Amino acid sequence: MKRFLIVNPFGIGDVLFTAPVIKSIKKHYPDAFIGYWCNERVEDILKNNPYIDKIFAISRGDLKKIFRISKWLGIKHLFRLLGDIKRGHFDICLDFSLDYRYSLISKILRIRRRIGLNYKNRGKFLTDKIDVTGYQDKHAIEYYADLLKFINIESNDKTLDLFLSRENILRSKDILAKLGIFHNDIVIGLVPGGGLSWGEHGLFRHWPPQRFAQLADRLIEDLKAKIIIFGDASEVVIADKITALMKNKIINLAGKTTLTELAGVLSNSGLLICNDSGTLHIAKALKLKTVSLFGPGDENAYGPYPLTDRDIIIKKEMSCRPCYKNFRFYGCSNNHKCLEDITVDEVYLAARRLM
Repeated sequence: MKRFLIVNPFGIGDVLFTAPVIKSIKKHYPDAFIGYWCNERVEDILKNNPYIDKIFAISRGDLKKIFRISKWLGIKHLFRLLGDIKRGHFDICLDFSLDYRYSLISKILRIRRRIGLNYKNRGKFLTDKIDVTGYQDKHAIEYYADLLKFINIESNDKTLDLFLSRENILRSKDILAKLGIFHNDIVIGLVPGGGLSWGEHGLFRHWPPQRFAQLADRLIEDLKAKIIIFGDASEVVIADKITALMKNKIINLAGKTTLTELAGVLSNSGLLICNDSGTLHIAKALKLKTVSLFGPGDENAYGPYPLTDRDIIIKKEMSCRPCYKNFRFYGCSNNHKCLEDITVDEVYLAARRLM
């Protein structure tokens, strides 16, 4: 039995992008054991995945905090995790981290084959690698799938998956009932935040809050839609601002749900309107219709995948965009124009087209 370790320490979208790889491995090797080393923040979206046998979750931020408090506690915490991984007896690692430290750890743990993407020679401890300067000529998912050639697997799978437990489905129905949302209601999700993985630069991926407020008012007045704002704790301020700017009542769940609760409630929506964000890819995994707004990010690399007639991407063609390339945000010298120029009318009409 082959034993695979998937390494991806990034955010929601990046982790969901590995779904076709995991399914292809299981299809080719039905008895394979698959472990997944991920960031603690995204652990919940992997928990019910039937293709994954074991999850190893760690928060790099928390580990740094532990080390600051006590180097001994930090070392103990890290070694406990590495001990768990070592006991998995993995013989193949698919490393999507773009970080030499993960492949070095895999080498120390004696994982014989270490397959990954080599960016700026950070793949020096990989045994099999593909050189990349960034995700430019195709979607990130296709770069991920390219690594399967090293284990003689051809992947034609283009779908994302997110598996909700029965408990989660019942919990989401309970949340919706308490919010006064029922089966026949038109439900539209809004994600005015996103870009947490960019840190302080994440704001450059946001369409202005006042536009979201105007859009939501129009959808409520014209369609009698129930609008739900989704977001994590860091996006409460944006969500509250939109709520305050609106004439109509909106349901604000920002900071009030877990990741799986968000997915469960979102699965009952007819449409998601969002910035370039991880929730876009949750919506795709749930087979929802999407309208996504792209500014500095490249929609060809990070947009909804696969792109269908149930997805509309709104962007402005400008010589300066995308300004996030080669895995770096190069800053904005054009007053956020790529997103500022997207009008409420454009987004409203896109939403109406899909409803």
